[in-house]
Amino acid sequence: MAARYTPVMMTEGGRGGSSLASTGARARVLLVTGMSGAGRSTALKTLEDMGYEAFDNLPLSLVPALIESAAVDAPAIAVGADLRTRGFAVEGVLETLDDVVGRTDRDLEVLFIDCDDERLERRYTETRRPHPLAGDRPIMDGIRLERRVVSALRNRADIVIDTSNLAAAELKRLLTGHFALGTIGLRVFVTSFAYRHGVPRDADLIFDVRFLDNPHYVPELRPLTGRDPLVGAHIERDPGFLPFFSGLWGLLQPLLPRYEKEGKTYLTIGIGCTGGRHRSVYIAEQLTAQLRAAGSRVELSHRDLLLSGSPAPIPAGTPVLAC
Repeated sequence: MAARYTPVMMTEGGRGGSSLASTGARARVLLVTGMSGAGRSTALKTLEDMGYEAFDNLPLSLVPALIESAAVDAPAIAVGADLRTRGFAVEGVLETLDDVVGRTDRDLEVLFIDCDDERLERRYTETRRPHPLAGDRPIMDGIRLERRVVSALRNRADIVIDTSNLAAAELKRLLTGHFALGTIGLRVFVTSFAYRHGVPRDADLIFDVRFLDNPHYVPELRPLTGRDPLVGAHIERDPGFLPFFSGLWGLLQPLLPRYEKEGKTYLTIGIGCTGGRHRSVYIAEQLTAQLRAAGSRVELSHRDLLLSGSPAPIPAGTPVLAC
């Protein structure tokens, strides 16, 4: 996912948008920072579409006045800053925002957009953009120096989103889950995945179901998926299925209200198997149904279903997100 950057951007998103007044929640100031090229500007644009007033790469000396002069009923403000921002210094950024947030009775949260070094290097190479700290040195030298410079901000962050393997739609889902305006309570996202394609980096909880009997080795079940009743019946006949699923629900049931009590708004649960086609898909489907029956707000995706061999038909409306 390539980031789109502009030197200075002041947007009007959020005026007339949804308000937090009806929820009783305090208005938010969100600092959006991170590694250059990781997708910070894309995140800001998404937040703007969600109703935030977004300010990107403005000199830090102007930020306090902008926040204080924003509409009183503005539900939230997103301030974009990274090492290219004039006056940028890690301690200075936090001190400036802490001060103005204290005066305006808002809550400050820090969102850090990250990406692995090799992917960042590839993005700079493909777009032929110079890294702001590289000078006449290799791009990787600039990336490594920047990572040291911003490490304190990453440590301070309330949320870190790694875009190394995220499609734009997945980034939007994560931002909506964590920072949607006017929502109360915990939202849960369940995704199946294949270990061969890597663990979901945004997952809060991961459960490995590779111990269950694999339908892949049953010729008549191999072309089917975990959404098919025949596959489900095969998995349920495994003597380890029921104890596992009962234990999984017994673990999650008391955890969810505790997460919500602590203010967590979005929980991602990953269910993994070898190919991401049979076992993980079935368990994710069953867990989603159980969560919904218990009254949770839950979304479901099968991340690697279309990557796990010959394509199988998937009912309309089922979200299958790109890796």
